[in-house]
Amino acid sequence: MSRKSDASLAAAICAIPPLLTLMHVLLFQGLSPRVVLEELYYIPIFWGALRYGLKGAVFVYLVASLFYLPFFFGQWSVTHLDTLDRMFHLLFSGMFALLAGFLIDRDRSLQKLAEEDRSLRGIGQAATAIVHDLKNPLITILGFAKRIREGKGNPADAAQVIVQSAENMEKIVRDVLDFSKAVQLTCAEVDAGSIVRQAVDLCREKAEDAQVNLAVEIPRQPISAEFDSFQIQRVLVNLINNAIEASDSGQNVEIAVSQRARLLNILIRDHGAGMDDETIRSIFTPFYTRKKGGTGLGMSIAKKIVDSHQGRIIVSSRPGRGTEVTVALPRFRGMAGKRSP
Repeated sequence: MSRKSDASLAAAICAIPPLLTLMHVLLFQGLSPRVVLEELYYIPIFWGALRYGLKGAVFVYLVASLFYLPFFFGQWSVTHLDTLDRMFHLLFSGMFALLAGFLIDRDRSLQKLAEEDRSLRGIGQAATAIVHDLKNPLITILGFAKRIREGKGNPADAAQVIVQSAENMEKIVRDVLDFSKAVQLTCAEVDAGSIVRQAVDLCREKAEDAQVNLAVEIPRQPISAEFDSFQIQRVLVNLINNAIEASDSGQNVEIAVSQRARLLNILIRDHGAGMDDETIRSIFTPFYTRKKGGTGLGMSIAKKIVDSHQGRIIVSSRPGRGTEVTVALPRFRGMAGKRSP
């Protein structure tokens, strides 16, 4: 919440007690000494506690008490019992403010500790995963370097394996750095169909090697959309490559582009082994992977990029029936309020 809206909310909360007092004096003067709206003074106190914790509850209580004071005088407190009733109201509302503020502050502190604990566990898991992923290519590099030093085997072949392992390590480090950095967007109006075609072209060699056919369905007429073409292309290349790797030789991977109202939908469907519900729930978790040699960051980075565009990645899959991934993006900035069904 911005400072301006936060100040407006605080002013609205503090305005409730004087409004209640004014309303009571104007509407229920004939019912004195009864304070008909007495219990409503608890509402701003609770609201202040909910928004600002103990300090907010106490401050609003003091404001409410100040505007409750007129009921101690004149026709509102004819007898000692009336005065005693007003004092009990102030006492109980003060106790309520202290209790509500304390409980809400304690709940927030527990939530913060839980978040810090989850963050520390996540850092530990990430560090373990990174070390594990770097260890395998490092062992390979050390092993083949020793073979070269000892004059065993073909040095050229050993050097090639070392280079490949080093490139794998570089990819792991690059993925980790990409995931840790905030996504910087350079958005411009582009033809979405053209961006999808470029992503498909970047994946054709991989598809040909795997003998997988890429079936592309893109409308002939341009589809104008505003996004970072480089980042979205990264997402699509990752998703298409995933679909290719999940497919058997001779199968199709289907890529389709459509627009519905203000949304752009990019569908990528394979007919591979599919995923169970547990895997679907985990695929966006950093460092989770079922692929040999994968870093487990591809889908996390893809989601981060799509989220930064105020879009969604929707995954639908069943074991033995393949996987369908839809990237749903608002066609223009500020149109993210309307979601696809």
